[in-house]
Amino acid sequence: MPGLPRPRVLIVDDYVDATEVWSLYLQSAGFDVDTASDGHEAIARALSGKPDVVVMDLNLPGCSGIEVAKVLLADASVQHIPLIAATGCADRRELDEARRFFRLVVAKPCDPADLVVQIRRLLESPE
Repeated sequence: MPGLPRPRVLIVDDYVDATEVWSLYLQSAGFDVDTASDGHEAIARALSGKPDVVVMDLNLPGCSGIEVAKVLLADASVQHIPLIAATGCADRRELDEARRFFRLVVAKPCDPADLVVQIRRLLESPE
């Protein structure tokens, strides 16, 4: 008897070490993980893979996390996907703007166990 499908998480960060640590931890916590290292790749992977959650840095090569969020939120096929901004940014204006497009903004470095809790919370809440 097959098990329940594992939730899919797209992790977007140009810092390879963060992507690897989060990927391994999320996989061990029961998630399927896909990754992208820049904004354009993030858009392509989100549109083709339809993840259940996207965890994304704000400062990305190609286009920013906010620009990616705007594209995804404008596309009816993926606009329902919860977006989590993971950022080391301390600029208040940028953080306020991020809160307009992301369901959650977390500070980096982010403890992977806390990230799992936040992802599960978002997946369980309808809005």
